[in-house]
Amino acid sequence: MPLLNARKDVFTKRQNAELLDAIPEPETSLGDSQLSDATSTSISPALALNADPVEAALEAREINRYLLAKSFFDCREFDRCAAVFLPDSTLSGVLTSKEPNNATPKGKGKGKATATAPSARTSTGELLPQISQRSLFLALYAKYISGEKSKDEEAEMVMGPQDIGACINKQLLTISRVLEAWFEQRRPEEGDEIEGSQGWLEYLYGMVLAREKNEELAMYWLVRSVHLCPMNWGCWLEMTGLISRVEDNIVSFMFHIHTSLELYQHDANLANSLDQLLSIFPTSSFLLTCDALLSYHAKDLVAAEQHFSRILSLHPRRLDSLDHYSNILYVMNARPKLAFVAHLCSSVDKFRPESCVVIGNYYSLLSLHEKAVQYFRRALMLDRSCLSAWTLMGHEYVELKNTHAAIESYRRAVDVNRRDYRAWYGLGQTYEVLEMHAYALWYYKKAAGLRPWDGKMWMAVGSCLQRMGRNQDGIKALKRALLAESYYETGSDAGGAAGMPAGFRGMHMDPEILLQIASMYDNIGEEDDAKAYMEMCVAQEDGGGAAGDSSQLGDSSIAIHNDSPPAEASDDEGGGGGGERSTAARGTGDGGTGVTAATSKARMWLARYAMRTEDYGTANRLAGELCQDGVEVEEAKALIREVRSRIEASGMSLPTT
Repeated sequence: MPLLNARKDVFTKRQNAELLDAIPEPETSLGDSQLSDATSTSISPALALNADPVEAALEAREINRYLLAKSFFDCREFDRCAAVFLPDSTLSGVLTSKEPNNATPKGKGKGKATATAPSARTSTGELLPQISQRSLFLALYAKYISGEKSKDEEAEMVMGPQDIGACINKQLLTISRVLEAWFEQRRPEEGDEIEGSQGWLEYLYGMVLAREKNEELAMYWLVRSVHLCPMNWGCWLEMTGLISRVEDNIVSFMFHIHTSLELYQHDANLANSLDQLLSIFPTSSFLLTCDALLSYHAKDLVAAEQHFSRILSLHPRRLDSLDHYSNILYVMNARPKLAFVAHLCSSVDKFRPESCVVIGNYYSLLSLHEKAVQYFRRALMLDRSCLSAWTLMGHEYVELKNTHAAIESYRRAVDVNRRDYRAWYGLGQTYEVLEMHAYALWYYKKAAGLRPWDGKMWMAVGSCLQRMGRNQDGIKALKRALLAESYYETGSDAGGAAGMPAGFRGMHMDPEILLQIASMYDNIGEEDDAKAYMEMCVAQEDGGGAAGDSSQLGDSSIAIHNDSPPAEASDDEGGGGGGERSTAARGTGDGGTGVTAATSKARMWLARYAMRTEDYGTANRLAGELCQDGVEVEEAKALIREVRSRIEASGMSLPTT
C-alpha cells in the first residue's frame, strides 16, 4: 500500500531535481582540456562530504551499516531499517528511564519553547548510540513510517461501520523520547541552540508534534529546521499545514506561493512573484501548476484549463494535481477531455490516489454516482488523507440522498484540512437538505470566512438566514455576495471600496441575488427599497442600464448597511452592477444577461406595484413586455385586461408610448 509520508521524502528530492532541471542551461562550448579541468575542480554540493568533521567521521565509520539500513528502507522493511541503528533494547532503555517533561505540552506553548527544561537533564542521552545525524534520522523516520503503516493496517474499511478515524501512530511517543534525549545531549548549559544540528532532526520532531496536535510547538521546531536547512521542501509543506496566514531565498518564495494558494489568498503581488520564479525556472512543473491553480481560484476556468493542458503536454506522465484539472473539466462539462485525462491516468498508474479521483469525477459527470463513490473510496484506501476524495465522495452521497454518509465524508475532509471551504460548504448544504437551518448557517459562515470573496458562500448564508426569518441579516449577506461577485469580475487588484463608484454603477450583478434582496425587502414591508432592487434586477438584461437611469436609485441603495456611507473605505474590493433599466429600448446595453426567469419575476412585481400605486401606464407597458418575453405570459395578459378594465371604469385613457 503506498504511504503518503514515505512519498513525501521522495517528493522533496524530486522537487529539487525538477527545479535544477528547469534552469535553462547556458550554451557554452568547452574544449576537452577545459572540460576535464572543470570536472576535476568542481564537486556538486549534493556529493560533497559533510562540512562538520565530527559528523563526517561518524558517517565514514558507519557507511556499511547505513547502506544496509537504506536498502531495508527502500525495500519497505521499515522496522529492520530502524533496528540497524536503534535496536529494541536501546529504545526500551530510553523509554523506561525518561519521564515526560515540558517538551511536548498539550496546551499552547510559548514562542520560545525548548525541548526540555535545564533542570530536567538526565542521563538518557548516554543511552543513545554514537551515530551520525543522518543515520539517526533514517532510523527514526523508518520508525515513523512503520507506525503509519501499522495505523493504516489497523484502520477499518473506509466509511465502514467501525471506521471512526481514531487510529493513531503508536511510534510517535518513542520517536519523541529519543529526539528529546538527543536534543538534551547536544544543548549547552545556557541557551537553547542545538550544537552541530543540521536541521533534519528538528524537522522530524516538528512533524511528530504536529501529529500529536501540538501545533504551536511544532511550528517552532519546523521554523528552526528551515533556518538550518532551507532546501528541505518537506518541512515547508509541513509548515503549510500549520500556518494560519502568510505574513529571501527562492524556497521561501515558493513556500509563500504554495501557502497563499492553500489559504486562497491571491493578488497581483502573488502573480508577480510567480512570474519572477517562472523567469528563472520556465519549465518547472510545480510553478506551472501554481500558475494554473491561481487562475482556478480566481474562477478563470478557461485560463486554468489552458495552463493544465500545457502542463500535460510538457509532462504527460506527471499525475500530480490532475485531480484539480479533473474538477475544472467537470465544472466546464468537458466530457471528452475528462475521459482522455482519466484514460491517461489509468494507463500511467491506476493505483495513484490522483488517478482514482480523476476517474471518479468522470463517472460522476456521467451521473454514475455509485461507480464514482467506488473510485473515491479506492483513492482513500491508497491515501486516507486525500482531501479531494473525501470532499467529492461527500458530494456523491448528497446526490444519492445518503445524508448521513455525506456528513461523515465532509467531517473527515475537515479533519484532514480545516481550511477546505468546500467541505464546510458541503456540510451546510447537507444540513439545509435536512432543514436544520441553524446548523447549516454555522457551516456556511465557516465557508464564507475561509473564502470571503466567493459570492456563492454569501448567497448560501443569505438564503439560510431568509429561511430562518432573519431578513435584515439575510439582506446584508446577499449584499456582500454582490461585492464578492464583482471582486472576480473586476479582478482582485481593482482597489478598495473607497475607490468604487457609489451604487456600483456600470457593473454587472447577478439578477437572482438582486431579486432575492428585493423579495426580502418586500417581506419586511420596505417597498421603496424592494422597488429599487427590482428595477436593478430588470436592468441587468441590458448590462446595468444607462448611467443616467442608475442615478435614480440613489447612492446608498447598495450599501451593505443601510446606515453606512456609500463610499466608505473598507476591506471589500471590486464592484457590482446597478442602474435602473432603460425604458426607451430593450437590449441596448453591453454584456447583459437578457431575459431570465429572475428578471421576468422582477418585471411582474414592478407591474403589480404600478397597479397598486395606480400607475396604469407603467403597469400596461411592463405587462406588454412580459408578453413579449414569453415568461409569465398568462399572468401578464390577465394584468393587461385588469389595467384596461380599471382605466375604463375610471374614464381615463391609456397613455400612448
